Amino acid sequence: MGSATRGALAVSRAALAELGRAELPVAEDLLAVGRVVGASSQLRSALTDNEADVAQKRALVQAVFGSKISAEAVALLIAAASSRWSSGEDFLAGVEEIGYRVAAESGPDGVDIDAELFAFERTVASDSELELALGSKLSPTASKTKLVDRLLVGKATPQTVAIVRHLVQQPRGRRIGAALRHAASVVADQRGFDVATVTTARPLTAAQLGRLEQGIAAQAGRRVRFDTIVDPAVIGGVRVQIGDDVIDGSVASRLSSLRQKLAG
Repeated sequence: MGSATRGALAVSRAALAELGRAELPVAEDLLAVGRVVGASSQLRSALTDNEADVAQKRALVQAVFGSKISAEAVALLIAAASSRWSSGEDFLAGVEEIGYRVAAESGPDGVDIDAELFAFERTVASDSELELALGSKLSPTASKTKLVDRLLVGKATPQTVAIVRHLVQQPRGRRIGAALRHAASVVADQRGFDVATVTTARPLTAAQLGRLEQGIAAQAGRRVRFDTIVDPAVIGGVRVQIGDDVIDGSVASRLSSLRQKLAG
């Protein structure tokens, strides 16, 4: 991520903070905008043209989307388009991220949308046929969205359903599992949490998970949400990833390191 994109994301998040609590339709509007912009390289170029001034960007957003999406979504889109992005793809990812953050803000109290996304990701990862049905380029988009609705409507929050429906409509070259994990991490961040992905050979006990949570939260300096994965391939120990930071104390990692040393 370039410095321009980091600055643009900061501006977009500030605009969201100023907006206050938004409703789910605003998130759905932004995700829909992302799909429209993603399908048009010409529109994407125009919205990220660094030679155009803010007035031109505002006029373009109003002309293309003003009558089709909510005023709140228009305001957030203008804030994003008025910033300088490192690339058109970064802008597209930024609009998507703000959509996730609005969805997180609109969620009901006491329901962890990120946990629902992680749970669905684990369901997909455990079923190769489901992963293929949701991720294959050969599957019609309408079939994918119907499958998402059948699996999630009435079982997960509307916010989770909206995010997953968006991901199968606009994968942007990502595998469905990776896209779900990214969306969950953005939602958790908006709710004030870091996400720690913990991989072990066997399920951790509640006491073990509690001790691990205390230690990682103390290092992270904020609340931590855990996504636990059981993978016999790690053999023993534990592997923890928070963002780009990895703490790998697994037996598999140590064996791999030993093999590299012996080969050298």
